[in-house]
Amino acid sequence: MPDILIRKDGAAGRITLNRPKALNALTWDMCLAIEKALDDWRADDDVALILIDGAGDRAFCSGGDIAEMYATGKRSDLDYGRRFWRDEYRLNAKTFNYPKPIVTFLHGFTMGGGVGVGCHASHRIVCETSQIAMPECTIGLVPDVGGSLILARAPGHSGEYLGLTGDRMDAGDAIYAGFADHFVAHNLWNDLRGRLAKGGDPSIILEVATAPPKARLIDWQSEIDTVFAGDNLHDIYEAMRTKAGPAIEQARKLMDRNAPLAMAVGAQIIKAARLGGSIESALDREFRYTYRCVAQGDFIEGIRAAIIDRDRNPAWQHQSWRDVSEKDVLQMTAPLGDQALQWEETS
Repeated sequence: MPDILIRKDGAAGRITLNRPKALNALTWDMCLAIEKALDDWRADDDVALILIDGAGDRAFCSGGDIAEMYATGKRSDLDYGRRFWRDEYRLNAKTFNYPKPIVTFLHGFTMGGGVGVGCHASHRIVCETSQIAMPECTIGLVPDVGGSLILARAPGHSGEYLGLTGDRMDAGDAIYAGFADHFVAHNLWNDLRGRLAKGGDPSIILEVATAPPKARLIDWQSEIDTVFAGDNLHDIYEAMRTKAGPAIEQARKLMDRNAPLAMAVGAQIIKAARLGGSIESALDREFRYTYRCVAQGDFIEGIRAAIIDRDRNPAWQHQSWRDVSEKDVLQMTAPLGDQALQWEETS
């Protein structure tokens, strides 16, 4: 079976991620196939909207397929990951700016690269099983695929909380934080997809959408804002030392396992995105880090600990947040000059 199914269905262009045994993890070829479909359908008058979903019961898309990045990185091949991220980020920007409605069905796990495919759409649907997260800092990356922009637009400083901890959002949290739009019970999805394909009108989603579960983040917001409003990672950790509560307890538990350098840069790029700018500027900042992460960061060690050896015991280059200097952050975030992303490719 192909890894991705692309076809027309009535008034809809249909894309189904089709690697259910791999939780629909996104490969490079899948990124290119999605981009080509979006390009082909942009000026196709027969296509009124795009529907994107994932096969199987467990995931829309659990993230990027990073095993090959590990293998090439271990061989000191820096170009593979850089080219993959260039193409993936170009797709993220195209999805964000797409002129036709895109409806995504985000069941089960939607994480990392899955957020890039699913959460820049114009109409994002979640259900009872939805679990959405930006867990990049757990493998030595920063929130990327344009996720830093979504996080920056979340209420208060919940974006810093979600980006630095990698905490999972259920449907209620995802809608509250701006990663999703509508809650539709999963047993209604097949009928809804059929109606969307037949009529090409995304407004019918409102006919079946219902109130989501209450967001846990609502009750945590004040506590989160008190701590995560700090200017940098050091400020955030210092604030946590004097605060208590369920949000801070959860933050300590999750952040203690993450790469300190990645969290330090993550805090910076989320705050930069909050100051304004486009999806392209957010992706440009993210790419400065991912471009360097194999040679200079903790990415290879993070993948080793998470998916290769699975010992969950990464040896980060900084043992603590206290060890990350301003110079360390600057070395990962400096402009890339002629190696920066080229946005004329998005036309």
